[in-house]
Amino acid sequence: MDLKQHINKNKLPRHVALIMDGNGRWAKQRGQERIFGHENGIEAVRDTVKAAAEIGIKYLTFFAFSTENWCRPLREVETLMDLLTRAIVNETPELNENGVRLQAIGDLESLPLNCREILREAMELTAKNDKLIVTVALSYSARWEIVNAVQKIAQKVADRIISPDAIDETTFINALETAKIPDPDLLIRTSGELRVSNFMLWQIAYTELYFTPVYWPDFRRRHLYQAIVDFQRRERRFGNVETHPVNTKNA
Repeated sequence: MDLKQHINKNKLPRHVALIMDGNGRWAKQRGQERIFGHENGIEAVRDTVKAAAEIGIKYLTFFAFSTENWCRPLREVETLMDLLTRAIVNETPELNENGVRLQAIGDLESLPLNCREILREAMELTAKNDKLIVTVALSYSARWEIVNAVQKIAQKVADRIISPDAIDETTFINALETAKIPDPDLLIRTSGELRVSNFMLWQIAYTELYFTPVYWPDFRRRHLYQAIVDFQRRERRFGNVETHPVNTKNA
C-alpha cells in the first residue's frame, strides 16, 4: 500500500519533531558496538528530511543529543561528536540544493569548538533556504531550556527592561530556544519507548504523540507517512469540546 497517496496535503502537520531512539539496541542485535547504530541512523535522517520536503512539511526537528548524553562513556561521546561533524559537512550541499535550512537549538557552547564552527558555517550557508526548516537539538534538554529562559527573563527584570507583572506566556515563549518556530503538531518517537525524555516539554503541550517500535536506523519515509496518516485521523481539540469556534452570537 502506498501510504503517501493516503496523506491529505491540506491537513499536513506543520511541524514534526522526532526523538531518534534505538540506535544502541539496533547495533547490539547485530553484534556491533553502539556507534554502529548511530552511523546507520544517518540514512534515516536523510530519508526523513527528503520525504518531509517532498510532501510539504515546513518544520522538522530532530532530538540528536541531550544534555544527559554527556554522561555516556567518553569514547562514545567523542565518536558521536565526530560523526555529527562529518554528517554536517557531507549533508550541507544536498540540503542547500533542496532548499532546506539547517538550524540548531540547545547549549551549543558546550559542543567542541570544531563542531560549533562547522555547524555555524552550515547554518550560514543554508540561511536563505525556506522550503523546509530542519532544527537539530544538540546538548539540549527541556529542563535546561526552561531554566535558561527563566534566567533570561530574570535578568531583564533586574536590568529594569521589563517589570515582573508584564511577564506573560509570550514573554516566556520568546525566551525559549524555539522562539522562532511553531510548536510541534506531531512528535514521533522510535524504538517503542513510551516517554518524551525531557524534550520540548513546554512546546508539546498540545502535540499529538506517535510511538513506533521501529528502531531509528530502520526508520524510513514509509514510517513517517504512517505517522502522518495516523495524525490526520485524529481530532485535535486543544482543550475545547469542538474543533471549531462556537458561535455564541445568538446564544
